[in-house]
Amino acid sequence: MKLLFFDDFKLGVLKDESVVDISDVVKDIPHTEPGNLISGLIAQFSDYQGRVESAVAQGQGTPVSQVRIRPPLPKPNNIVCMAVNYMEDGTRDAPAPINAFQKSPNSVIGQGDTMVLPDMPATIFEGEAELALVIGKHASYVSEEEAMSYIFGYLNFIDGSARGVQPFYQMKARGTFAPMGPYLVTADEVADPQKLQVKLWVNGDLKQNYNTDDMAHKIPRVISWISSIHPLEPGDVIATGTNHRGLSAFQDGDLVELETEGLGRLSVHIQDDLKRKWSRETRLDRQEKGLEGTTPQLEGKYTPA
Repeated sequence: MKLLFFDDFKLGVLKDESVVDISDVVKDIPHTEPGNLISGLIAQFSDYQGRVESAVAQGQGTPVSQVRIRPPLPKPNNIVCMAVNYMEDGTRDAPAPINAFQKSPNSVIGQGDTMVLPDMPATIFEGEAELALVIGKHASYVSEEEAMSYIFGYLNFIDGSARGVQPFYQMKARGTFAPMGPYLVTADEVADPQKLQVKLWVNGDLKQNYNTDDMAHKIPRVISWISSIHPLEPGDVIATGTNHRGLSAFQDGDLVELETEGLGRLSVHIQDDLKRKWSRETRLDRQEKGLEGTTPQLEGKYTPA
């Protein structure tokens, strides 16, 4: 099942190329906003699944091209992002120590929305293509053996980054720096989340292209480790990290598209009022030239002297 919010945050299910409104089915779930409506549905999904499936089977729906798709999880309580969690196509000798950071719930944007690059002296702005998972029930001190049963579903996630600024918090937690969507795919539709191809395009040029089988700390370990630090609740998001080799600069006017196998395609726009410019080369391009670090800024405010 593919769950999504659309138009004025009505809850729907994608059926072929149409969206079926299930607002009436879930209206008795206590909620004050879309965010706790979807988390409430996730928490009680076993009670509502049959009714939702019946409504979808009987509903005609509205063509998806005629609706505005919103973030499927408008304001998760927790957005936990894994750090340096890939083997980088075998170029790392060993996994980095397991590590993570949090993004603000206010950083979330969705399909067709705009990531805004702030006026700050970042060396480069990047966005990391990631598989994210969504927690389905209260999780605390979860064992690796039981971890997969705590997953409700999966979605595309872009981890926006303003590199070169300190403290780390202002690099990662900025508003609009957590695009996700276009919808939330229930776990039963994903046969093996550790064998999914992840692709990211910038203006139609393929930049990132890797498989989740390259993940250093696998999903069960990730859930177990995070839940040993703090509890996770239904609707919480864990972004599982990225292969950094294809990262490149995000710049004003860019169209960024992320597609994880089976999870649809998430498209977002980039806005930079300062119109800063960088080369389009990826980190891998620079490595192959024997160059270190990210590509330097070429034009605009904060360009190195």
